[in-house]
Amino acid sequence: MGNRPLISVLMTAYNREKYIAEAIESIIGSVYNNWELIISDDCSTDTTLEIAKAYAAKDNRIKVYSNEYNLGDYPNRNRAASLASGEFLMYVDSDDLLFPDAMEQCLGLFDQFPEASFGIYNPDATIAKALEAKQIINQHFFVKPCLLIGPGGTMIKHDFFRQIGGYPTKYGPANDCYFNLKATSKVITILLPFELSYYRRHEGQEINNKYAYLANNYLYLKDALNELNLPLSLSEKNFILNKNKRRFLINIIKYYTRTKDFARTRIALKATDYGIKDLMNGIFH
Repeated sequence: MGNRPLISVLMTAYNREKYIAEAIESIIGSVYNNWELIISDDCSTDTTLEIAKAYAAKDNRIKVYSNEYNLGDYPNRNRAASLASGEFLMYVDSDDLLFPDAMEQCLGLFDQFPEASFGIYNPDATIAKALEAKQIINQHFFVKPCLLIGPGGTMIKHDFFRQIGGYPTKYGPANDCYFNLKATSKVITILLPFELSYYRRHEGQEINNKYAYLANNYLYLKDALNELNLPLSLSEKNFILNKNKRRFLINIIKYYTRTKDFARTRIALKATDYGIKDLMNGIFH
């Protein structure tokens, strides 16, 4: 690759004083060095912002921004992207660690497949593949899901990210799932056979909030099938819609059985507008 493209590494942060220094260090230690790190702090109440600013004072590739008010996860991800100037975007969360060769490897594949605009990690891939929309959507729905990876497992061309409007913000922790379907339905996508970051598990992560996924997992897929121009036939869409209704029914029963929380179960049902017709379709189709 001749001219080395600038990669904008996007890091959103909220009360991550225990982890953010190591996250920043992992980017500084990258094999690839033509990067900028955009840190968007979402009104942290601990020393997260001060730690980030200390690194920015020592490395002019690091740029720190502080929001005037708390935006929340995905609005803050979109804000970080709006501040970027690189040709490619990748996310590294402020509690994760970027692998040293992740940027170099990703760029190598975008060089190999210049027609691609999006890359997403697939744990089942042994070699990199560039797939057209119909191929990857078919694989996701009818072979094995491959589009459930969060932002930290992706790289995307900046122009394309802007073109499709960034991440949605109404599906809570499932915003990335809607985005992945939208992105892959429009362009050629590289299935990456390697992880980009080390994902640290700890208390306080949204992934630990099972209730947050309950309605949102149902809603994002319902809306994606109705709103996006996915390369699926009408019968395929109806099959997936009914499967989604059945899965939500099972999940809502499991949630109530486990928690006995009638109020929150009712809220989830109301949020999804899940009615008798959906119930019957979920059971009998």
